[in-house]
Amino acid sequence: MKPYDGLTEELEEVLVEEEVTDTGDPSFLVVFNDDHNSFDWVIKSFVDVLEHSSEQAEQLSLMIHFKGKAVVKTAPMSILKPRKDALTERGLSAVIEGAQKN
Repeated sequence: MKPYDGLTEELEEVLVEEEVTDTGDPSFLVVFNDDHNSFDWVIKSFVDVLEHSSEQAEQLSLMIHFKGKAVVKTAPMSILKPRKDALTERGLSAVIEGAQKN
């Protein structure tokens, strides 16, 4: 992501809320870092599409920038699919990963 004026050195781990709306196993919406989208655009997209707070969206964007990717939402596949599609339509690189079975 392009540099962000409000960049802080410390990152706080963000708990992504798990939505329990059906009985399916939870899946994970993962967003990857890129060199094309600005922090402001990614934050706006997370607020608009994922309904995250500004603070949570900012923290997730920083995690993506520094770690290369982050889980931005955990929910059943039926909830995540339209949100992943909306993020990719906005130019973000996003995939849905299934739950890890031990």
